[in-house]
Amino acid sequence: MRILTMGVEEEFVLVDRRTRAPVNRAPEVIRRAAHELGEQVQTEFFNAQIEICTRATADREDLRAELARLRSVVGRAAQEVRCMPVACGTPVLPPEEPLTVTDTERYRLMARRFPSLVTHPDGRARDDGLVCGCHVHIGTLDRKHALALAQHMRPWLPVLQALAGNAPYARRYDTGHQSWRAVEHARWPTVGPTPVLDEAQYLAHVARLVREGTLLDNRMVYWHARPSEHVPTLEIRVADTNADLDTVVLLALLVRGLAATLLPRVEASVPAPPIPGPRLLRAHRLAAAQGITGLGLDPVDGRERPALMLLDALISLARPGLDATGDTDWVREQTARIRADGGGAARQRAVFRRHGRFSAVVDALAATTARS
Repeated sequence: MRILTMGVEEEFVLVDRRTRAPVNRAPEVIRRAAHELGEQVQTEFFNAQIEICTRATADREDLRAELARLRSVVGRAAQEVRCMPVACGTPVLPPEEPLTVTDTERYRLMARRFPSLVTHPDGRARDDGLVCGCHVHIGTLDRKHALALAQHMRPWLPVLQALAGNAPYARRYDTGHQSWRAVEHARWPTVGPTPVLDEAQYLAHVARLVREGTLLDNRMVYWHARPSEHVPTLEIRVADTNADLDTVVLLALLVRGLAATLLPRVEASVPAPPIPGPRLLRAHRLAAAQGITGLGLDPVDGRERPALMLLDALISLARPGLDATGDTDWVREQTARIRADGGGAARQRAVFRRHGRFSAVVDALAATTARS
């Protein structure tokens, strides 16, 4: 079986070390971290965010080690400007200063084109658009194969979304969701399941969206699974960023194992299983609301089943790909751990129950983000 490479992009919110609130210090942190990381540390839409990007690798331990190194360097750089990176889908506390948009031509244009996502009608800066995701790249794949593989994978993406739910709190309140990031991020154009398109249809569809002003360009396609336009990969974009490093590696391995198992079907021109659009949307809504400890929709028959049962089914499907890279036992160990503690959202709520303070949740997330 073909061994695919994988890479991870993680977005973090920067919070003040004293107040634990988001702060606009990304330019200073990036300037310091870039001396060692170069382009592996990057800006995001808001100046209270930062992104790290691994290199492509086929090895689980290499991926984990690089993620740990990147987090460590960013953590040291943040400490120099009195803040710390926190891996969570939405900020637990609201900012105490207005959020500012990163000063690049592209982000300034996005802010002008989509003002309702950045400011309130009275001109005040919105603070509900600050969301942080974890994106997994699988390669090497050309656009044609990446699109076809996305069609085969999309019924299973709600299960991965549920597994990675890590955004129960937003701006000092419990949202009732496992991933409030999924709700807030969906306000941007094209966020959602990948449409059923071949390469020619994709190019025409995106060109039309750009021409009509829905998108700035093809880099602004925010589907849950999309062909990357800057590297030859399929990019999976359903996960919250997670403080627990092994959860991030687990997510990457499951994406890679599932892709490797399904890719032979793509290469044999086997049609992707049809799934009604409304059912797929409902599956993602359930994943955001209930996460891995609740119910999900079975990708095969559409019936409600425990999300943990669906995770077991995903692992069984991905087993050939996981076996090929020797990752099956490690994946089962990690899923057993998550089955026991409930995952990222459950861990955050457990901290709040123990301490009764949102600041304690931020501290716990920051400590876990820094711990490799």
